[in-house]
Amino acid sequence: MQDRPSRTAYQVALSRAAHQILDVPRVLEDAVALAIVGAAGAARIRGAPLRFRVPLARYLRAFLVARSRVAEDALAAAVRGGVRQYVVLGAGLDTFAYRNPYPAQLLRVFEVDHPATQAWKRRQLEAARIALPQSLSFVPLDFESERLAERLASAGFRADEPSFFSWLGVSMYLSRAAIMGTLGFVARLPRGSGVVFDYAVPPASLGLLRRLAVRALMQRVAAAGEPWRSFFEPRELHDELRALGFSELEDLGPEELNARFFRERNDGLRTGGLARVMSARG
Repeated sequence: MQDRPSRTAYQVALSRAAHQILDVPRVLEDAVALAIVGAAGAARIRGAPLRFRVPLARYLRAFLVARSRVAEDALAAAVRGGVRQYVVLGAGLDTFAYRNPYPAQLLRVFEVDHPATQAWKRRQLEAARIALPQSLSFVPLDFESERLAERLASAGFRADEPSFFSWLGVSMYLSRAAIMGTLGFVARLPRGSGVVFDYAVPPASLGLLRRLAVRALMQRVAAAGEPWRSFFEPRELHDELRALGFSELEDLGPEELNARFFRERNDGLRTGGLARVMSARG
């Protein structure tokens, strides 16, 4: 929405915060998650934990923390390989920049988001007394109408250096042209650059139970004024990514995510078929 911050961004942040309180062991350790949702958000979780334990809420929470873990694990590998720039596209209330384990000279972080959502996040940070690290730059951008390359360059981003991008919870809300334009920009960066993003599969391609879960989630976000717009069949997406110039792809569905992050848990936490997570490198 042009005149207000993303409502789904706050719900995502609540789920990540709930993971810190309700789930043991944690898939994603995030000491900032509770602070950034504010006292009211933390009180909602502690005051009504059952609403976060219903099946759809648990499936969604598991997927949200798993996709962040995939992105941060891939970032760590990229930094070991020499990447020094990390771009968080559609940052929402993502907290990596405020718990960044790397010194400023080793990793610079750029948070890219819609201006209204970014302004709201900065108010949340100020209210929670979360300091802005020197390694962080905010980059306001409307993905549908502005050029990512130009906005990043104005913030000091070096397009002649390899970079790593995360783009979580965004692609399904954008047009296909906007998605491929952004991925094409990443693919044209120097060798060693990469991106982790999630994407939605057409509901008709899913089994009955997963299709019902996805449609329920789609109804919720549409009611919040943020309907899903784009879907990809995995094989077709793979072909499109390779055509853009990506040479290494890892596409993680619910089976792969559950095997990687949710094996042998006593609480039964696991993700469903809400979306898939793609890791692509040039």
